[in-house]
Amino acid sequence: MSQLRSFGKFFLPGPTEVPHDLFEAMQRPVAGHRSPEVSALVQGMQPKLSALLRTSRPVYISTSSATGMMEAAITNLTGRGALCLTNGSFGQRFYNISTATGRAADTLEAQWGDPLLPEQLREALAADPGRYDLVTVVHSESSTGVLNPVRELAAVVREFDDVLIAVDAVSSLAAARIEMDEWGIDFLLTGSQKAVALPPGLAFAAASDRALERARNTPNRGFYFDLLNHEKNMKKWQTPTTPAVSLLFALERQLERIHEEGLQARWTRHTAMAERTWQWVADTAEATGRPLGVFAAEGYRSPAVTAIGLPEGLTGPEVEGRMKSRGFAVAAGYGKLKEPTFRIGHMGEHTMEELEALLAVLSEVL
Repeated sequence: MSQLRSFGKFFLPGPTEVPHDLFEAMQRPVAGHRSPEVSALVQGMQPKLSALLRTSRPVYISTSSATGMMEAAITNLTGRGALCLTNGSFGQRFYNISTATGRAADTLEAQWGDPLLPEQLREALAADPGRYDLVTVVHSESSTGVLNPVRELAAVVREFDDVLIAVDAVSSLAAARIEMDEWGIDFLLTGSQKAVALPPGLAFAAASDRALERARNTPNRGFYFDLLNHEKNMKKWQTPTTPAVSLLFALERQLERIHEEGLQARWTRHTAMAERTWQWVADTAEATGRPLGVFAAEGYRSPAVTAIGLPEGLTGPEVEGRMKSRGFAVAAGYGKLKEPTFRIGHMGEHTMEELEALLAVLSEVL
């Protein structure tokens, strides 16, 4: 059996480093997914999951990537049409899912690196009343490092009575403040493998009463990602189909860790690591005279992931390879940004000390 590597050198923007005790939790004997033991486990985790998503609603647990819950948003909540806010690869994914599942959809686009602004959304919805009944947006766009202003965007959606908003919080949940109930988010989804710091394989989502009412009136919701089926089963503290039980054991332990740290303290830690990274970029650019820069617009930067623009003659895959040879993992850019950027995922259980070690090696290889 291969040995676990030492913690603190794996800075991908997902999946992120997993604490070793979570792998130990996963070694518990598997239990039947309809057993009282697993139902009690799911029930016991619900208060902490709801607190994490900042909602009074039950939190669904899906054995899938977060893309599965993105598909659930589209297939359950699109009636007339979806307006997919797009300023990176994952915002575009909502649109791609819409077309793949036969739902009417359009994109509202901003330049990659820039945020989607509330006035853009208001203008688009008002220009053609009744065309859209769902807006989708990514909170922390992992391909660019942009943090979209979800609170303000959700407020605009609330100006249009029959329009819902679905938010991808895959890399922001547990790293940045997001408030499902307070901000009026109708569907909030995330995955296990980013700032929540579990292995890949689980997705979590919660739906507002308005969202469930829409689902009841939406035909052809599909089977695996039918929100009404998730809602029905969660009332029994179960999942619709067999979950990854071993990952549930790890989830229980990780929710305890997040609760022990405190959500506000966790947000503060992520912000501090992000700000240190941005300062390192500025300092390195000044010291070397090379055009190195944070890709995301100032004021709209994610505390979970930073995309860094590179000078001519240096590519994201090259930086990734150089760091790998030194025992550290960072990622080349994503999609059309693969070559001109690289990305650091400063999220999950990483500490400032570990980040400083990473930045020191980066300074040597750039």
